[in-house]
Amino acid sequence: MTHPVDGFIFDLDGTVYLGEAALPNAVEAIATLRGLGKRVLFVSNKPLEPRENYARKLTKLGIPAEPDDVITSGFVLGYHLARTEPHLNLYVIGETNLHNELRGHGLKVMNEFVDQSPLEVIQPRGIDAVVVAFDRTLDYRKLNTAYQALMRGARFFATNADKMCPMPGGGIPDAGGTIAALEHMTGRKVELLAGKPSTLIMSVALQRLDLPAERVMMVGDRLETDIFMGQQAGMQTAATLTGASSRADVARMTHPPTYIIEDLGDLPGIVAQAVP
Repeated sequence: MTHPVDGFIFDLDGTVYLGEAALPNAVEAIATLRGLGKRVLFVSNKPLEPRENYARKLTKLGIPAEPDDVITSGFVLGYHLARTEPHLNLYVIGETNLHNELRGHGLKVMNEFVDQSPLEVIQPRGIDAVVVAFDRTLDYRKLNTAYQALMRGARFFATNADKMCPMPGGGIPDAGGTIAALEHMTGRKVELLAGKPSTLIMSVALQRLDLPAERVMMVGDRLETDIFMGQQAGMQTAATLTGASSRADVARMTHPPTYIIEDLGDLPGIVAQAVP
C-alpha cells in the first residue's frame, strides 16, 4: 500500500448487506475502522428511496448511520445540477422519491405539468432536459414525452445505467433498458451519468469525505462498476467476494483491484499494514 487509507467508500448490496441481513464481519469491521478514526461513506446506484431509509436500514443492522453518510445516484445528480445548471426544467422518467430528491436540491421537475397534456402531444414545451432512472411506473406516455423532448434538443441525463436490479428470486429491468431504448430511437447518447461507474459519483463522494483520492479505498463486489470507478478516480480498491464477483472473475481482469478480500473483516488487517 503506497498511502495509508483515511476514508472508505462502501457499496451496499453484496458488500455490506444482502437483503435484510448484514454480511459476515461487516458490522464489526466498519465499527473497527471508525474506531481507528477512518471516515466512512456508503453509496448506492438505486434512486428509489431517500438516503434516510438507507441510513435507517444500516443502523438497524448494527451499523449506525446518518443520511449524510449515504449518497445515491439521485442525490448525486441533484447535487451536481444544483451547482452547475440549476435553471433547467427537468422531465423525469423516475419514481416519486427521485422527483422529491431533485426538488429538494431546488430543481424544477416538470412532470406534473407535462403529464396532463394529451397523449398524442408531439411538442412537449418547456423541457430543457430529460432525466432517466429506474422507474417501475414507466408507461408509454413517459417514454413518448421523453422521446419528443430529446428529438427537439432537450439534454439527456441519467441517474444510473444498470441493466437489471437484483431482487429476491431474480432480477427486474432497471434504467439501462430505458436508456438504450431512447438512445436507439433518437440517435442521442446520455451526456451525463450520475451513478456508478461514472466519475461524477466518486467526485461527489470525495468532496463529502474531504480527502484526496489516493487516501481513500473503494470497496465493492462488482468489478465493472465499484472497482472500475474507484480505479478511474485514483483510489485504492478492494473487491469483496461476498457478492457478484469471484476470484476467477478477478483473475481475468487486465487491471485487477489493489486487494481481494473474502469479506469486510479483512479490511482492518489491511489498514494495519499501511505505510505511514
